[in-house]
Formats: sequence, structure tokens, C-alpha cells
Amino acid sequence: MSKHNYPYIAFGLGLFLMLVVMKGSEMRAGGVTAIPLFTLLAISEFAFFVTAIGAYVGIKQILTAGITPFYTIVAIGCIPLSIGFVLLGIELWPQ
Repeated sequence: MSKHNYPYIAFGLGLFLMLVVMKGSEMRAGGVTAIPLFTLLAISEFAFFVTAIGAYVGIKQILTAGITPFYTIVAIGCIPLSIGFVLLGIELWPQ
């Protein structure tokens, strides 16, 4: 795998993991989440690193090779995903 393809993989994986965390954090009748809390936090942390690295690699590639529309959208799209995973992790953390 070349580094050029990494932002595509990071963006797709980030979208999928965002769906998993959002659905898994819904509360059930007993006051527990659908997926255990530690698992949700681990997924959020992993996805943060994946998408942050995807944004870094993408922006670095854009600066060296030039702007291509779809690649730029995917690389820049990793930034809000990364921020979203940080905010979800903070929100999920027990007080």
C-alpha cells in the first residue's frame, strides 16, 4: 500500500467507525450502552489516530503533488472526523 491511498482508507474507516460509535453509544432501557463503554472509548481513540494521520498524509501529499479535487475533499474530510472522535470520546467519558 502506498501512502497516497491512506487518506481514502482512513476516511472510509472513519465514517464506518463513527457509525459504530454513534449506534453503540445509544442507551438501552437499563441505562447501559449497546456496546461496552471501554470498547467505545477504544474505538474512538483508534479512529482519532487513523483519521488524524489520514489528514496529515493527505495534506502533505497535496502540498507536494498539487491539488486534485476528490483527493483534497477526502484529505480535508479526515479533519472533522478526527475532531468528532475526540469530542465523542470526551462525551462518553464517565464524569
